[in-house]
Amino acid sequence: MEKLVACVQKKPDAVCRLICFPWAGSGTSQLAQWGRLFNDSVEVFCIRLPGRETRLEEPFAKDMTSVVNEITSVLLKELKEKPFAFFGHSFGTYMSFAVALHLKKKYGLEPVHLFMSAAHSPNILGGNFELPHDEDLWRDTALTFKEDAKLFQTCSFEKTEMNIPFSCDITYFCGSDDKIYDAKGWQELTSGDTSFYELPGDHLYLLKPSNESFLIKHMTRSIENGL
Repeated sequence: MEKLVACVQKKPDAVCRLICFPWAGSGTSQLAQWGRLFNDSVEVFCIRLPGRETRLEEPFAKDMTSVVNEITSVLLKELKEKPFAFFGHSFGTYMSFAVALHLKKKYGLEPVHLFMSAAHSPNILGGNFELPHDEDLWRDTALTFKEDAKLFQTCSFEKTEMNIPFSCDITYFCGSDDKIYDAKGWQELTSGDTSFYELPGDHLYLLKPSNESFLIKHMTRSIENGL
């Protein structure tokens, strides 16, 4: 599991796990650190895809199906063991949603909460996601980003799957300076409640300490209330 998952602080007594799915071109360095910021009730796992960090020697994943299958097979025991929630940002949102659909369809498992960030709702999925604004960041992650962009193009959600709504609550976050996303489409994908929060900043608004603090407090409260 250590190959796929970064967990900087193990919390065996946690009541819930938050599985984080990073944005295109990135690894686990940012979101895995959330494990130190959440209280003891939430243990944080961050997904590490092939071709980066400790998996640098592995070939990049070629399609979303293989990604979903790896995540599901490696984490199935943990996902059955105790409640879990998903957080995905941008490309990570689509990855998390694909995994959630697979778990629901094949195993009848569902997150207690889906936290989605800076992404169109999958029922209007299409086009490309945004390049990083930071030139240094882009230079450092160019190859990984290009490979993730190819992976994104293999990500499709069948209309029949969309007719199997979730029952968990969905919360959607975005940056105020980011391009407009069809956030409202998330409402069609669950029979649970949906809520929307716009925070100051651009596509990577979640890297601002004040926004990060808001996200962690809000997600902690939502998870604890949903159990």
